[in-house]
Amino acid sequence: MAIAAPPSPPRPATLPVRRPQDRAVVRPARPARSPRPARDLFVDVVRALGTLGVIALHWSMVDASISGGSLHVGNALGSGPGWLVTWLMPLPLLFFAAGAAAGHERRATTRGTWALTVHRVRRLVRPVGVLLGVWALAAVALRALGVPDGVVVPVLHKVPQPLWFLGVYLALTAATPLVVRAVRRLGERLPAAVGLAAVAVVGVDYLRIEAGHPAAGWVNLLLVWLVPFALGVACAEGTLTRRPAALVAGAMGGVAAAVTLIVAGPYPISLVGMPGDAISNLAPPTAPVAAFAIAQVCLALLARDALARWASGRGARLVAWVSARSMTLYLWHLTAMFAVAGVVMLGMHERLPVPWSGDWWSTRLTWFAAMAAALGGLVAVFGRVERRR
Repeated sequence: MAIAAPPSPPRPATLPVRRPQDRAVVRPARPARSPRPARDLFVDVVRALGTLGVIALHWSMVDASISGGSLHVGNALGSGPGWLVTWLMPLPLLFFAAGAAAGHERRATTRGTWALTVHRVRRLVRPVGVLLGVWALAAVALRALGVPDGVVVPVLHKVPQPLWFLGVYLALTAATPLVVRAVRRLGERLPAAVGLAAVAVVGVDYLRIEAGHPAAGWVNLLLVWLVPFALGVACAEGTLTRRPAALVAGAMGGVAAAVTLIVAGPYPISLVGMPGDAISNLAPPTAPVAAFAIAQVCLALLARDALARWASGRGARLVAWVSARSMTLYLWHLTAMFAVAGVVMLGMHERLPVPWSGDWWSTRLTWFAAMAAALGGLVAVFGRVERRR
């Protein structure tokens, strides 16, 4: 007969011994970072194409000569059918992309308006400061090498000209909260508000050109570029129409309005300033530019899906590369142009080809390749300044 063994007495529970190296180290929690704005491929590709378009337009204008120790700067698009090229002017795309990016950033961040503005200013100060500092040193070096002041001074006047865009950009992005509220309140009435803004631009042009108050024209420096900027904000808000019929009507109406204003009004046929024109359509911007901006934004929206597909496929590397260096490309592309032209005129003692001549056409690819190589070198050196956050 089997006898069951008595149950073993329960063993006292043993607690795990914590060694010093096993103890969790409690660290103070890091403050949560503001979430980055969501990436919109459409906005990225519009910004990239706009940036490359500005570069191509400016490089197409190069025309200069040196005589008597002085630099004479012309504009290759000011002769022949060059005015047609100015109708590809992509500045509205840049302001549209800026508005969309500002709208996305405001929705994604917890920062206040002032903090966002300070953040943008800090991001711009470094690249601009480096550009101006380098050119200050370059001016001293050029004079030491014997380059006449009549050559150096005009170049120094041209270098900061693209900076006007950054000033307007900061002013508009600082006003993003007001623009967002206006876009939300207007809703489906946004096209009518854009039309009223265009009419206001015409009124400012009248004061500037016909009534003899030229200073009034600078109001349009904000008012004209507010049009594509506000449309960009509406794009970020998701309230911008995607109906093809409406976009086609907007594109055709914008082009028709721009042409009508030029034919009937005092505006020059070129959409940018040209030598010999009584007024400029770009400095400050005019009503034809506002109408053209509406047309260009509508055309971009019509191609939205196709552009996004291209940016996510074959164009992905190009769009990503340009987006990460767009400010550097914008700031230094004129320097690349001056460097190549300077080597030809001062180093090789050659004259630039006469615009629209056979020699001019046959050397376009060579010129663009040389300027692209120079810009690539500048971006490799100074691009890291922009990428620092």
